[in-house]
Amino acid sequence: MTAIPTTAADTTPLAGVPEAPERDQQASTSRATTARTVRYVLLILFLIIILVPAYVMFVTSFKPAAEITTSRSWFLPQNWTLTGWSKAWDTLAAPMGRSLAIATIAAAISSMLGSLNGFVFAKWKFPGANIVFTLFLFGMFLPYPAIMIPLQQMLFNDFGLSQGVTTLIIVHTIFGIPICSLIFRNYYATAVPNEILEAARVDGAGMWRTYTSIVLPVSIPGFVVTLIWQFTSAWNDFLFALFLSSPNNGPATYALQQLSGAQNPDYGSSMAGALIASAPTLVIYIVLGRYFVSGLMSGSVK
Repeated sequence: MTAIPTTAADTTPLAGVPEAPERDQQASTSRATTARTVRYVLLILFLIIILVPAYVMFVTSFKPAAEITTSRSWFLPQNWTLTGWSKAWDTLAAPMGRSLAIATIAAAISSMLGSLNGFVFAKWKFPGANIVFTLFLFGMFLPYPAIMIPLQQMLFNDFGLSQGVTTLIIVHTIFGIPICSLIFRNYYATAVPNEILEAARVDGAGMWRTYTSIVLPVSIPGFVVTLIWQFTSAWNDFLFALFLSSPNNGPATYALQQLSGAQNPDYGSSMAGALIASAPTLVIYIVLGRYFVSGLMSGSVK
């Protein structure tokens, strides 16, 4: 049977043995330290996994052809060379200018149209709006490889367009409108109170004035999200570029495919070209990343 303490001497803790609250605090601190250590170990592990391909690409881009072997993929170059970077830049300089024009113009136009559509679907609904919006969303789920041949024939034969930048701008704008409309519709549904719009209607403001005076000034987070999204999609596109452009007027992704070669691939210049082509999107995410995250958190993709 356990003895019941009856005097002050019986309740005094033994020397070197912490009291119960202190033991609980030490246990809680130990668990927090363990959890933090595990979290950092996992983050470092994931970071290594993500950066391994970038490391291989980087070191390979500086290697001469004789050193590019599978057994030496992880090693630094013994003889550093910029030949691959020079060849890649000569090949990609002009196509990257075309990619910049395609991605910038298509992202700006599709974002603007998506903002107008999102405002109408969220705040200025009309009979059958939900059905029309569902049809808009259907465009997001089209399997692009299945429609390339009919799309190519329609654009070139029926509409008289030609291969190149203009056609790619039109295609990326049209195919970007559904996702931009969805993002803006959800953003306006949560970020713009109905009471403000009703007050504007009472004051006699029409749809266009309400949009330009009230909705557009608070749309910056939504525009940041859609611009980054659309710019990245258009910049990294290869399928539309393959069917709707040629090596002489195609974007950077098309030139990358030409740079890699088929019979005698030049791995050094291919890796350098991939790093050069990924630089613009990387810079955009570094500069506008926090605005992109704040736009997502403010309800743009809820």
